[in-house]
Amino acid sequence: MNLYENERVDYVNDDISLIQKTDGLTFGTDALLLAGYVDGKFKDAVELGGGSGIISMLLLSRKKCERCAALEVQEEYASLIKRNAEYNSLSERLTAVHTDVREYKSEKECELVFTNPPYMKVSSGRQNGNEKKTIARHEVFGDISDFISSAARLLKYGGAFYAVYRPDRLVDIIAAMREFKLEPKRMTFVLANERSEASMVLIEGKKGAFGGLKLTRPLIIYKDEYNKEYSSDMNYIMENGSFPKDYGK
Repeated sequence: MNLYENERVDYVNDDISLIQKTDGLTFGTDALLLAGYVDGKFKDAVELGGGSGIISMLLLSRKKCERCAALEVQEEYASLIKRNAEYNSLSERLTAVHTDVREYKSEKECELVFTNPPYMKVSSGRQNGNEKKTIARHEVFGDISDFISSAARLLKYGGAFYAVYRPDRLVDIIAAMREFKLEPKRMTFVLANERSEASMVLIEGKKGAFGGLKLTRPLIIYKDEYNKEYSSDMNYIMENGSFPKDYGK
């Protein structure tokens, strides 16, 4: 595999070797946790905002879905998803689609949509001049309502939606899910350690479902306040690719 400038290969879970762009956003805990939070086995899936393709590849390698289309608005990253699929022998199951999620249409509804969407408004946060990171972090190509609307359009009735998001924008994502009939069914706050505030929220919704939300116990990533040693729950996720059973539906 030939690497371009500002690229490197990193080994991640499930025997996946990931080509990453060192001048863009790289694989992080949010992607790993979202892949672990998806609960079930699905046939056709769509990822909104594929990045490097790591979440799609983790779900495919764990057989949580059979086929996946990863939508990515940045042409350079859509190409990267295709290369990562080839590098990990997943080309027959993972399709990279260079498109804006607001414009993508499919003749076939799917069972699963998942996303790690941009979480900052265009007018907020520090923008350091790196266009790749700005697009990944800020709502340049659609806000959370656009992503939720796209998910609802692509999902069949009863289909599952999963997202990882920022706690300070929790109201926004829940309001959008309710507006587009993706009823929130399960939610987990993620904390670095027992003394810290929540830094992430994982949420599962179901298209057309009745109300009724399960709020699980929070996930504590580290067992010490210095963030050096993983908790037993985090070790379980790292080893099994899924959350412990009491976090389930």
